[in-house]
Parts: sequence; C-alpha cells; structure tokens
Amino acid sequence: MSNSLADGAQRIASAATMFAALGDPTRLAIVEKLGDGRQRSITELGQDSAYTRQAISKHLRVLEDAGVACRRRQGRETLYALNPGAIAGLRDHLEAVSRQWDDALARLKSLVES
Repeated sequence: MSNSLADGAQRIASAATMFAALGDPTRLAIVEKLGDGRQRSITELGQDSAYTRQAISKHLRVLEDAGVACRRRQGRETLYALNPGAIAGLRDHLEAVSRQWDDALARLKSLVES
C-alpha cells in the first residue's frame, strides 16, 4: 500500500475511534465541560452527574485512548483537558465528507436536470 493510502486509512481509523468515543452521551457531556479550555479534575467533571468517580474515570480513559482528552498531574490531583488538535482534525474530516456529499448531490442534480 502506498504511503498516501496508508496515511488516509490511518486518518480514517483515528477519526472512527474518536467518533466512537464521542458517541456516548456521558463522554460527550465531559467533552462539552472541557470545551471551555479549562482543565478539570475528576471531581469537577463529576459534579451535577449521577456517575461515580470510577465511572467518570473510565469514560476519561476512553477519551484519552481516542486522543480527544489528555491529562496531567498537578500535585496530588490529575487534571484533564480537551485535545484541541484532535477536535480540529474531526472538524476537518467532517468538512471533507461534507464537500464529498455536496459534490455528489450537485452531480445528481445535474444528471436529473439533463
């Protein structure tokens, strides 16, 4: 497989992993909380939630594994943040797919009208 094909396949696999991680309502809510750019602890992320610290931690691990979130230690606390590069990559992927659909619909319209 050529490098460009391998790179494309890897980008698609990475995007699929991120979309799968974001497909869970709890993880999406965590991403929404982190979307303001502030770092937060598990305790802060679990506020106003019925989930335990262990459940929040499990969801954060999935987001980390997908590259959507990252963590860092600050003293005794672990703080989590959104990975803006990953989100930008997803936006780019969605824009590319959107352009493909727009092109396909334009071709269909042209075919139907001719």
